[in-house]
Amino acid sequence: MVKSYAVIMAGGVGARFWPRSRERSPKQLLEIIDKESLLRSTVRRLSGLMDQDRVYIVTNKTQKSLIQKHIPELSPHSLIIEPLGRNTAACIGLAALHVKKADPKAVMVVLPADHIIDDVPEFHRVVRLAVEVADESGSLITIGIHPTHPETGYGYIQMIDEDDGTNPYFTRGVFKVKTFAEKPNVPTAERFIESGDFLWNSGMFVWRTDAILQEIQRRLPDLHRELSNIEPSLGTDKYQSTLDLAYGMIRGISIDYGVMEKTDRAYVIRGKFGWSDVGSWDELYRLAQKDAQGNHATGKVLLKETKNTLIHSVNQFVAAVGVENLIIVATDDAVLVCKRERSQDVKEIVDYLKRKQMNDYL
Repeated sequence: MVKSYAVIMAGGVGARFWPRSRERSPKQLLEIIDKESLLRSTVRRLSGLMDQDRVYIVTNKTQKSLIQKHIPELSPHSLIIEPLGRNTAACIGLAALHVKKADPKAVMVVLPADHIIDDVPEFHRVVRLAVEVADESGSLITIGIHPTHPETGYGYIQMIDEDDGTNPYFTRGVFKVKTFAEKPNVPTAERFIESGDFLWNSGMFVWRTDAILQEIQRRLPDLHRELSNIEPSLGTDKYQSTLDLAYGMIRGISIDYGVMEKTDRAYVIRGKFGWSDVGSWDELYRLAQKDAQGNHATGKVLLKETKNTLIHSVNQFVAAVGVENLIIVATDDAVLVCKRERSQDVKEIVDYLKRKQMNDYL
């Protein structure tokens, strides 16, 4: 029986969730919706799919101690620490080496740390199907989300949803990928939805370790060369120095751009399990409970003649009068005010703070 291992990518900061999400309090460790952090929910969601000793978390040096304190039951081997951020291709490649060492025939289930999933049994069904097909076929499988609205903050996957005779897994609900699409504007997103064959790109992947390493070798040979340098050092006292040297050479690129958009082995399974990546304050507003005026408020807040607005205050008293369709977030040292439809642009504030080396606000 094939063994599956989970790899949770937890090194990001969640820039679009600034000023609440920071380097030392990243989005995945915040209690966004429930009284449980997104990372803890992700780990708990795997119960029933695999034992805890087959769950790896990839993060960075800054967040290592935060995660250890946050999830103390994790064993030391469960944390894979990247010396530098090099995007998801390097993160996944490094994790594949660790999983391969534990079990050369294993299937990896790659998950972001900061997603919300409502229907866990259906999520389990989809993952089990993906693991079975990935093990049988050596395919690279992604989970696409059935879209509910023309979202411009997600990438899209176009699937071949008709049986063309070349897909042996079609009747099991596993579709060939026709193409990946960038984050669209509103009219393009609306066309995607109307076509019926586009899914949101969730960033969740399932594949055998040998399959993904083969595709990295084909599509990203420079990255594969550095991974090949790292692999012999696993479990030795030379591992850290070898890892540091390799990461100094690795070029940052996402697994989507580097591999998935180029491979001829990509398949997608449609997911309908109440998914959100909570990628922006506006997405949180969409998910949250609201009052009769369409407002959602957290903290010490006074609202007067205010509609369709999200207010999140950590400690400050916030009053909003006569405004509509806003995001207002107040922390001890920063305040964000923006139109709800511009919440994807919050990342630009973080980019500005980095350029100006205003690290106290990061």
